[in-house]
Amino acid sequence: MKSNNSSQMLKGILQGMMLTILSKKPDYGYGISKQINQYGLKDVPKGTIYPLLTTMEKRGLIRGHMQPSDDGPDRKYYFVTTEGDQVKSAFIEEWHFLEKAVNTLIDEGETE
Repeated sequence: MKSNNSSQMLKGILQGMMLTILSKKPDYGYGISKQINQYGLKDVPKGTIYPLLTTMEKRGLIRGHMQPSDDGPDRKYYFVTTEGDQVKSAFIEEWHFLEKAVNTLIDEGETE
């Protein structure tokens, strides 16, 4: 069973991933979800992605607007804002710091 802390950590990581994905190219919810799956997180429910997009939009990290789709109804595409780009950069910096710290700890455990 996931604790609230691991759930919050996953949301933070997903937010960083979504900002990184959207900084490469604007996309809509399902497209973002497919990209997250391609990076190995196949068990992330759609019920997590959409509320997180709404929260990110309310916080001013992304903005969305409707665009016509060749495949059916209009889709809401999301674009990273300047503030979102700053949050993405901070996420990447923190991720590299945590990655190094955890890998150092694991490597020390393997040499004992």
